[in-house]
Amino acid sequence: MRIAQLANFVGPTSGGMKVVIDQLGAGYVAAGHERIFVRPGPRDAVTETEQGIEVEVRAPRLTKQYRMIAKPWRALDVLDRFRPDVVEVSDKWTLSPVAKWARNRNVGSVLFSHERLSDMLAMWIRRGFGVETVVGALNRRLAKDFDAVVVTSQFAADEFANTGAELELVSLGVDLETFHPSRGVPAEDGLLKLVYFGRLSHEKSPQLAVATAAELHRRGVAIRMDCYGTGPDQAELEAIAGEAPVFFHGFVAGREELARRIAAADLSLSVCPAETFGLAVLEALACGTPVLTANRGGAWELVDGTCGASAPPDPAQLADAAETLMPRLGPELRAAARTRAELYPWSAAVTKMLALHQRLAAEVPYRSLQGFVKEKR
Repeated sequence: MRIAQLANFVGPTSGGMKVVIDQLGAGYVAAGHERIFVRPGPRDAVTETEQGIEVEVRAPRLTKQYRMIAKPWRALDVLDRFRPDVVEVSDKWTLSPVAKWARNRNVGSVLFSHERLSDMLAMWIRRGFGVETVVGALNRRLAKDFDAVVVTSQFAADEFANTGAELELVSLGVDLETFHPSRGVPAEDGLLKLVYFGRLSHEKSPQLAVATAAELHRRGVAIRMDCYGTGPDQAELEAIAGEAPVFFHGFVAGREELARRIAAADLSLSVCPAETFGLAVLEALACGTPVLTANRGGAWELVDGTCGASAPPDPAQLADAAETLMPRLGPELRAAARTRAELYPWSAAVTKMLALHQRLAAEVPYRSLQGFVKEKR
């Protein structure tokens, strides 16, 4: 089976989405399938790698790190060249014409829903009025155009309620070898060591994480918070931190080094209430680091009382939850965090995605043939 994965807005620091695409793609190749990965680049290029064929489509630069395929027909030309059996699209906006391309050629199409647009848009424009209507109309169109929509949590699935979408719930995974408790343990220095890692942009709610740390500091809790990642909101975050000991280290090159820094923390703050899954949650848990999260969103579905705590997305209430958790921090809780992460190997996600692709690769051409026969009659 030949599987084409398509993504837009992919940059060197694009984090979760790139991890998902890479891990699934590697799993497809390991299972004996052909993989074509189509993404934006500085020039048109085709490269054969151990993880399949990588096709760059010449695309303009949006920011220093990110490019966007602004002319979808260029990606469609690539698909015409390689003729996949199924397509997997990780973009709800600019690459949606892929669905029509697939339907016209009897090719199965899958939309991988990496974000809940209603929440993301509301956070970007800082208001929710009118967002649900716009997103509802878009999701109904996407549900009609694509053969299946993959969601990663019940929270993500709720966005497609009453759209008629064929939903497939696929929990994502974590690299259990790279993110491992053996990477390190917190120093016994009397500080509550907090960590945030992710993009410093308000769709990820770093403001809420930093404000929680500042609230703990205001209450007299001896803390240190280390933030890893880049983004446009760093100046705002520094202002929120004020005099609290919050340190911004920028982008960490190398997953092993990131895992070492996560493992050195007592508690990871992944508090975004709009996350549809929460790869950062699993990466922290896999390192043995308990997680504090908001009590809504996909991340909440990963964290229970055995491996962390949750609270409403409010700095004071999250700080309350952190203080309640503090007496339990130690080897037993860290072992439980690791055990929780082990429920989510990448192999399970790959298996479910391959089953979906294989079904569509078989069903879609047959469905089209049935329609043709009916028309003849």
